Amino acid sequence: MFENMGDMSKMLEQVQEQAKKMEAEMESKEYTAKVGGGMLEIKMSGKGEVIDINIDNSLLEDKSSLQIMLISCINDANKMVEKDKQNSAMGMLGGMGDLGAIFGNK
Repeated sequence: MFENMGDMSKMLEQVQEQAKKMEAEMESKEYTAKVGGGMLEIKMSGKGEVIDINIDNSLLEDKSSLQIMLISCINDANKMVEKDKQNSAMGMLGGMGDLGAIFGNK
């Protein structure tokens, strides 16, 4: 698979470079989750940080519903971020030839 340790070292350097690029791309992305027919909307960064929340005024009078919707919406946004991270990682490994085959098949 690897002719020598130099080839493996080069491959690992490529993995590190691609991982850094992927991380930078993820950080620049934004994900939006909506619940309650759009009554609650959360925008999250690729780092998993909430960056904006929009709440319909009608929810302000129903604390219990607002809490349930917030939990649901935050969880949905987190799932979007994690799924995109996994897809990006698998895509990165898929393009790495032998190394991608080794890690991608686990």
